[in-house]
This record gives sequence, C-alpha cells and structure tokens, in this order.
Amino acid sequence: MADRAVKQPTVSVPDDWPAHPDLTLALNGMGGFDWDLDSGLMHMDPPALEVFDLRPSEYDDRPESLSSRVPAHESARLDALVSRALKDGSDSYGAYFRVRLRDGQLRWTHAQGSIRRDATGRPRRIIGVVRDASHEYTHAAERLAIDEERRRHTSVVERTTAALAHARTVGEVIAVLAGDQGLSRLGAENVILGLVEAGRIRLVSEGKAGSYVPDLEYTRVGDEFPMGEVVRTLTPRYVHTRDEFKYGYPRLWPAIEPLNVNSAAYLPLIAQGRPIGVIGLFFERESDFRDQERNVLVALGSSIAQSLARAMLYDQEHEIAAGLQQAMLPRRIPGIPGAQVAVRYRSARMGRHIGGDWYDVIPLPNGRVGAVIGDVQGHDTQAAALMGQLRIVLRAYAAEGHSPATVMGRASAFLNELDTDRFATCTYVDADLSTGAARIVRAGHIDPLLRHAEGICRRLPVAGGLPLGISSEFRRLDYPVTTVQLAPGDTLLLCTDGIVEQPGTDLDEGMRELAREVRDGPQDVQQLADRLCDSAGARTGEDDMALLLLRRLGAPEHDTVGRFRQHIAPADPEGLSAARHMIRAAVRAWGAADRSEEIELVADELITNALLHTDGEAVVNIRMPHSVERCLRLEVEDHSSSLPRRREPGEAGVSGRGLLLVDRLADVWGVEPRGGGKCVWCEFNCP
Repeated sequence: MADRAVKQPTVSVPDDWPAHPDLTLALNGMGGFDWDLDSGLMHMDPPALEVFDLRPSEYDDRPESLSSRVPAHESARLDALVSRALKDGSDSYGAYFRVRLRDGQLRWTHAQGSIRRDATGRPRRIIGVVRDASHEYTHAAERLAIDEERRRHTSVVERTTAALAHARTVGEVIAVLAGDQGLSRLGAENVILGLVEAGRIRLVSEGKAGSYVPDLEYTRVGDEFPMGEVVRTLTPRYVHTRDEFKYGYPRLWPAIEPLNVNSAAYLPLIAQGRPIGVIGLFFERESDFRDQERNVLVALGSSIAQSLARAMLYDQEHEIAAGLQQAMLPRRIPGIPGAQVAVRYRSARMGRHIGGDWYDVIPLPNGRVGAVIGDVQGHDTQAAALMGQLRIVLRAYAAEGHSPATVMGRASAFLNELDTDRFATCTYVDADLSTGAARIVRAGHIDPLLRHAEGICRRLPVAGGLPLGISSEFRRLDYPVTTVQLAPGDTLLLCTDGIVEQPGTDLDEGMRELAREVRDGPQDVQQLADRLCDSAGARTGEDDMALLLLRRLGAPEHDTVGRFRQHIAPADPEGLSAARHMIRAAVRAWGAADRSEEIELVADELITNALLHTDGEAVVNIRMPHSVERCLRLEVEDHSSSLPRRREPGEAGVSGRGLLLVDRLADVWGVEPRGGGKCVWCEFNCP
C-alpha cells in the first residue's frame, strides 16, 4: 500500500491535548497520540492502543514499545516518511502501514499527524490520530492495481521514447521497435512497420514472421488490409480476436493463422498532419483495448511517428549530401600502365555532416602518375564544395607539369584566396613507374605506408609542411620533398584519418594497427582496399574515410630486401632530419636493427659532408640484398668531382674526424667517381 500525502483537512486537536481529549475521535473509531519530539515520549489514548491491539500496561509512552506490533520493514518505511516530513518543512503527513495483531494477522492501519513547530521552524511536537483501515484495503488494492496498470502503460511509452531518442536512421528506428528488446519493451509478440509512398504502403519491417501479406512488399492504400484502412481513415484499427482476423481480413488470414497472435493494434504514424506510415503491434493475448490502453497506444504511435519522420529526413539529407560529395570525386580512375590502383571512399552515417575527404589519380607525362589524398576541415556541404575545388586545382597544377612542391604551394595559395576559414591536409605523390622513384609532398596529412613485395609494411616518415591554406597565411609555401624507391611489387598506401582513428587510442597506435592489417592482407589491391575499409568502418564509422593504393607492377626483385633513395637539398635542415629518421626506420624494417644506429650515424656524416663541401644536393641510396650473409650498401652522391681525403685532426682539431668515424663503423668503404660528381659508399654486414 503506497504512502500518500494527506489531501483532507488535518484533524483539529486542541493544543493542550491530551489534557482535554476530543471525545469525537473515539466516537469515530479513532485514537489519538501526542508525540513530544524533545523528550521522545509519545502519549497514546486507549482507543489508539486498541488500534495497535495493546493493553495500557503494555505501553510505556516510548515509541520503541510498538515494535512488537509494527513489523520492522513497515517501521522503517514509516520512520523515513516522518523524518522526511520533519525536514522538508511539512505541517502534516499521512501513511498507511500494517500492524501485527495478537493472533499474528496483519491489519492495515492509517496514521495522520499534525506537526507543530516553534517560531524558528523547528519541529517540537506531533499531534495526530490512528485508525483501523482494514475496511479500506479492498478498495485501495483495486485503486493500486489501476494505478499500477497506468504506470505500466506510461512506462511503455517513456521507455520506447527514450530508446527512440538515440535512433538516427530508419533502420535504427526499426531495430528499436522490432528487436527482441523492443518487443519485450512493448509487450508485443511481433511488430511490423510500413511507410506510405505515393499511394502505396511499403513494408520495411516484417518482424519475426510473415504477419503482413506473403510475397508483397508493396500494397495499395485502397486494398482491404488493416494498414490500408488505417492510412485511409487516419484512425487506429484494433483487432480483438483471431476470428476478427479470419472473417474481417480473409486475404490476410493465411499469414496470421500460423502465428501465436490473438489481437493486434494498427496505429497511423502521422507527422505534420500527413500519414507517413503505419505500425502494427501483435499480441499473444486477446484484448478488448479499453480506453486507457487505447490512449497509451495513440501516445505511443505519436512518439514513433516523430522519431520516424526525423529518421526519414536524416536519411534523405545524408543521401543528398553523399550524392553531392560523390559527384565531386572522380567518376572513374584511369588505367595507369605499369601500376595497379585501388581507391575507396566511405561516408560516415552523420546526416548532412559529411566530410571533405577526397582522392585523385592523375596521369602525367613520361609514364609518371600523380596520386592525391586529402581532407578538408569540417563535416558539412561547404567542406564537400571546397574539396571539389581543391581536387580540380591540384589536378590542373599537376597536369601542367609543375614539381610536387610547386603543386602543393599553389594549391595552398588558392585555398587562402577563397577567403574561407577552412584548411585542408593533403599528400601528393609524383611517381615515375619506369624507375620506381616516387617524390612525396605532405601538407599536414598523416604519413603514407609502404608494403614491400616480400610483405614487410612500414610507415614512411615523409617530411611535411603546414596544411593547405595555413601555409600560405604564414608565407611558408616551400614544401619539402621526400623521395622513396618503389620496387616492382611494392604498394604505396595513402589514406585519411578516418581509416586509422579509433576511440580511446592515439593516432600512432592506429597507424601501427593499419600497418599490421596491410602486411597480413591480400596481395590484390582491390581486395586489400575492401578489407581495410570494412575493418575501419567496424572500428569507427563516425568519420568519412578515403583510401588510395598504388602498386608498382613487375616481377619483384627477390634478391633484394629493400631499397631507399632520397634527395636532400643543401639548405634543408628538416630534410636532413627526416632522412635520418627514414634511414633508421628502413634499416629496422629490413631486419638490421642491431646496426641501425651505426648506419644512421655514418649516413648522417656522409650527407653532412656532401652538403657542406659541395654546391648541390645530396642523394642517399640504401640497398639490402637477400642472402645469408647480407651486406647493406649505403651510397651518398653529390655533384662535386673533388674526392674526400682522410686526415688526422690533431689534438685541438674540431674537424677531420668524419671519415675516421666512417672507417671505424663501416665494414668497408670507398669513393667512386661518377659522371657529374662522385659517390661515397660503405657496406655493413647484417646477417
């Protein structure tokens, strides 16, 4: 029996009671009590003691003496109620509780108290009455049952509405309603959902089994089916029994007969004054659908209609936005002689909030190919529009024959001139497929990956500049160029951060996971691209993702573990630093980690000498062959014909130790004159 606030006027009891008890209480079957909160004593008159089935000798004015009559759980509930009334400033309270009589039976009792406070609001005294409420029990129980049913129905609407609040698409709305949890929440055996489309009803969810019309996805609104009737009249249709199904809808009966269904409610889903669909709820029980249940079902239908309308608009907006973005991406990828190319783009399910990810493959003169991957800041149609403009501009600059650094610098200046607050990250690759030399420029984008023909996959630490738009703002348009060697069978992977970003992990961990997937993936780039996109979509799905794979065709050089080649400009300290990192990463990836520091140190010394003592750039070549006694060869080329010579630096000398260092660390070294310059080489045994 629930406690409830006192609605009727409080009992009028004299302030000097019980000195002058009110006899009307006893005449009305009530007993009185006076509880002095300061002393803790509670006086009860004889009628009140009779309510508790106590003799006067069994009560000593202490409330604890009632413990033999009031069960512990009832006492705790009553104490909590009184304490709450004393603390929240109430002037009265009322409660139903049970009393255990001498014969062990429980009897419902009602207590009502009036709280007397002093001028400061502090409670000092409670004066009240108790009475036998057993005769009210039956009526109260019925009221409680009605209240419980009302709460249950209300809970169905509240819980369903709460679940639908997280549903963004029509598919997610269906999952909330027709899944096992949804059926349990609705108390239904099955749920079907149909959408109104141009005078027809399209069944989008049939629930557990064929409870609609077999083999009919579409039906006309004018057909004699419950869903069509609901759309025509815009009023619910309640089916109370199986016979009503059998004789009222004979065409539907063959689908209903094998189901454990005895009643159903078909509700119109109305949004903005027009029907957008119908939902059918099927119940195992027969039901007369009384007014209260009908009101709840109508409220439920209204909530579902609003969620469905929102989801339909969401799907439409996403379809339009995704179509806009797809229209700005290349319609087809041209065939590139000497290469196999795979591209993928997948948009996140975020309504209009699509991204500015893009890719492009550009045929260039002399057997070269340009590969582009990029991402415009933001997730909206403006990002998609800027993406389309940038893609066209990059393609135009590349086709004009400009160097990779110039292409990137001009694209950055173009974006800055658009007077937008957006920036873009991008990676551009100019690959010569006849020689395998690939020049890479990176503008704030994530590093590419390189999978060698023998299966090793590593991250390429490409020297980078500022993102497009920002570099022009700071007048830093000289993008460094990194050159790598693509051997036959090598695959270069470019992607946007939607592929590698995962909730709760940093970008480096995502790159390592991607490298593992690429290493273990299929050799065919089309199959590999599909696998990577599916895997990334399962991990994230909240961001757009673009992917480009470029594989150089030809027979793999089985006698070579790997090759590395890079040009370093004379006034490019960042290029020198990037070269050191790339050399270290390459040597470790080739299985020579034990000597990686020695190789890096020697390479740094040779490159520095070439840049300091010659007028041009330095070119680094590293080659690791396959063999039991592998010997890594490091070459540094320059444009000076002047040969280096080893000399003793002396005790106070600050230079001259470079070749001594090379001589100590390398197993063998030498110098070769070459046309237009020379090459300083050294070899390291790496078994």
